[in-house]
Amino acid sequence: MDRQEIRAAVGQPPSRDAAFPQRLPFIVVGIVLIAGAAGLGGWILFRGDPPFAIDVWWDQTLAAWHSHFMTTFSFVMNFLGGGWFGVFVVPIVVGGILLFLRRPWAAMYFIAASVASAMFVQILKHTFGRARPEDIIVLSDFGSFPSGHVANAATVAVALMVIFPSIWTVIGGVVWVLLMALSRTYLHAHWLSDTLGGAMVGTGVALLLAALFLPLMARDPRLRRADAALTRSAG
Repeated sequence: MDRQEIRAAVGQPPSRDAAFPQRLPFIVVGIVLIAGAAGLGGWILFRGDPPFAIDVWWDQTLAAWHSHFMTTFSFVMNFLGGGWFGVFVVPIVVGGILLFLRRPWAAMYFIAASVASAMFVQILKHTFGRARPEDIIVLSDFGSFPSGHVANAATVAVALMVIFPSIWTVIGGVVWVLLMALSRTYLHAHWLSDTLGGAMVGTGVALLLAALFLPLMARDPRLRRADAALTRSAG
């Protein structure tokens, strides 16, 4: 078992000498997802105002679902996933924790991914200008496509998977994104296809920046010490 295999086995990113082909899948999948989100937005724009049939069905299904618990939960998710808390507090707090853990490059990656995702979402929102569902029950900004909350959730989830790769971060990240998508459509703040676009944007941006930051994150002091210990163990 070589050093890279050992690092992967203990849940650490590849070292700074990792070959480019190891990062190529991040680049390819990231580009495909972002292009797919832009393509979906273009399809929505050029087909006109009527939402997709599945959007209407899902919106009507949730409109018939009355749950005090789900309403409260959705408003909590609305606060956690967007606005000043989701856009500013979450990246700063997570970045601060990573700095405390002596992972400065990981902190920079997380913050950069969060900022890039939010910026790209706004570009797409103002490009396509899709109208939100008429029965929306929460205050929201301009543009329904893509969902900024879901994009932010996907960015956070994928970035944490990259920084702390394990089955638990994968499961937790997937559940977090799905719950955010459910809450946004339950509040009728987005069509179902908006949440799909948001998940594609957030995931794509996080993967593209991961390809850039993975070699840099291997330089973090904590990983350098772990790398040395793993090398001795391998020997």
